[in-house]
Amino acid sequence: MNIALTHFRVGETDGVSLEMDKWKKVLERNGHKVFYIAGTSGPQEAFIVEEMDYRGIKDGELNRECFENASTISQEELKKEIATIAKNIEDKFVKIIEDNSIEMLIPNNLLSLGRSPHISMAITNAAIKTKIKVIGHHHDFYWERDYFSNPQNEYAKYLLDEFFPPKQLDNMEHVVINKLAKADLMTKKGKESLVVPNVFEFEKDLWVEDEYNKSYKQDLGIGENEVVFLQATRVTNRKAIELAVDLVATLDKPEYRNKLIGKTLYNGKTFDKNTKLTLAMIGLHEGGDNYEERLINYAKEKNVRLIVKPELVDHSRKTNADGSKVYSLWDAYVHCDMITYPSIYEGWGNQFLEGVFAMKPQIVFEYSVFASDIKEFNFDYISLGDKYTIGENKLAKVDNEILEKAADETIEYLCDKQRYNNCVTKNFEIGKKNLSLKALEKLIITLV
Repeated sequence: MNIALTHFRVGETDGVSLEMDKWKKVLERNGHKVFYIAGTSGPQEAFIVEEMDYRGIKDGELNRECFENASTISQEELKKEIATIAKNIEDKFVKIIEDNSIEMLIPNNLLSLGRSPHISMAITNAAIKTKIKVIGHHHDFYWERDYFSNPQNEYAKYLLDEFFPPKQLDNMEHVVINKLAKADLMTKKGKESLVVPNVFEFEKDLWVEDEYNKSYKQDLGIGENEVVFLQATRVTNRKAIELAVDLVATLDKPEYRNKLIGKTLYNGKTFDKNTKLTLAMIGLHEGGDNYEERLINYAKEKNVRLIVKPELVDHSRKTNADGSKVYSLWDAYVHCDMITYPSIYEGWGNQFLEGVFAMKPQIVFEYSVFASDIKEFNFDYISLGDKYTIGENKLAKVDNEILEKAADETIEYLCDKQRYNNCVTKNFEIGKKNLSLKALEKLIITLV
């Protein structure tokens, strides 16, 4: 079967792009031919529909009219603009579908998130016109996001109700990534769905230091005498990276450093008075309300060594025109000691699984989906609790007692090679058994 996976973007390090890569691999090894359709493609080969670029000027304007009360045009003008751009996208989808004999379309978040209603309208109309089978892969829903769940005019309300997911596609199948989303989709839209969790390719070779990535630390600006905490997620408000800053700040207090100084770490190195604790932040910056700037300033206030170099890491390795290296996300995992995963909201947990495969201990805030879908597997991790507040600085906070307990546990992992190794080995085996491509394959073959 010829199948097209479609999203705003492919070939980047966001969770949806990475998950699409896994679906593509599973579908291809089951004999299907898989295409990508997207607004941007990074290093991946894809059919490009420029109007789907989420960074596009017109896309931004239309979203602001729908969700930010921009009110620069009337609702009738908004309706006409959306219809015009939707028709352009629709025509391109129809041509791609017909020219390549595509038999199934799998939109990722395009029919659920609420963003860019013109795209959902276009896909709906193209599917009706071509009579193609559609499976909506819903990673996030508009009602889960403050921005998209507050339409600013009646037409925007209509679009959310009519196209997310589309009412007109009666035979469309729905895939969600967690149990809470399954219940919500039924309650809010009356739609049945199949839960397909995020997975990882545990069957492939482990990431290790090699000739290419051995220069990563130097390029990142990290010396040998440092303990590196990796924040591998995108830099957005809901990732609550400030909690990782708070943890490192706690560990850097004299009373905690004194517990480390003179100790042999899990990797055989000795923690001395000059050893630095470093938080490396290498994800794409996509936060609102000046989140990145506030985060950097917060780290300075807390005297936390924060390295911010998103330009150093991409979906895949490549070399810039000046000869400098760009590393893959996997290279970053190789060269860290522990992983911080303090998100207060996630649709599932790609980065958590990546950390499991990387065989590094993780420090986790137990967000709602982690509690409902992941905790039951009994992974070994350091907890930041499951409750937070938002301070006057608009940043998330957890109780000091939680941070102190997490800091003590972090020290135990760092200073006990056996505990460190037992933790990462146990987690790897749990992930391989329950959340691998083989597990994904069993679910996908019921759909196609």
